[in-house]
Amino acid sequence: MPLEILTIPCLSDNYAFIAHDPDSGETALVDVPEAAPILAVLNERGWTLSHVLLTHHHADHVQGLDEILAVNPAKVVGAAADAHRLPPLDIAVTEGDTVQVGGEAGHVLDVSGHTVGHIAFHFPESNAVFTADSLMALGCGRLFEGTAEQMWTSLGKLAALPTETVVYSGHEYTQANGAFAATVDPDNPDLAARIKDIADARARSEPTVPSLLSLELATNPFLRATDPKVQENVGMSGADPVAVFAEIRGRKDRF
Repeated sequence: MPLEILTIPCLSDNYAFIAHDPDSGETALVDVPEAAPILAVLNERGWTLSHVLLTHHHADHVQGLDEILAVNPAKVVGAAADAHRLPPLDIAVTEGDTVQVGGEAGHVLDVSGHTVGHIAFHFPESNAVFTADSLMALGCGRLFEGTAEQMWTSLGKLAALPTETVVYSGHEYTQANGAFAATVDPDNPDLAARIKDIADARARSEPTVPSLLSLELATNPFLRATDPKVQENVGMSGADPVAVFAEIRGRKDRF
């Protein structure tokens, strides 16, 4: 049976996620921006955490952990490469490792770029990938530590997952990301339709996260650096995809 996954808004624009295995009762939390809304959901559902999966070291993804663990001790899982600046880990993982949540194994992917040591967790049986600030809804994380080449490689790993995979990313940035995407991919009808859908969802105060990987492949400019039309729109027809990606990322940084 697939994991039951809940999206929990935190802080001003962060998301945490709870993944619950109905058969075993095991429950994993992905990232901890703040404790109160997470604890409220756990209490409401009567669930007890077995795992906390940390994607990267930034405060807005880990700062609620102590408060969570004080109420609900759980095994903390994070990247071995990031262990020196993450909260204390019970399980340190690298790409290729798995994390068992109930009956399902989550596969660890190194998705460095936003930070070096950023990881994602892919649960194939549940068609879910938790990407935090690597692949985001209509975007990708700013390159605070990694290179454009690292991020393009990371995005390639995520883009290669089955297209029906649901992408659980870390922030409600989608509307702003859409406004930028339209500047580099203005003639994309899928993008235009998505921008309208996003506006409608936000008008109803609904999250735009998670999103389908198939939709990201069709509309997210950071996955489309090989697309001839996008290359033409940024004046780089036939250029190396890493260079095109770097140009798109640079434009977004200045947008």
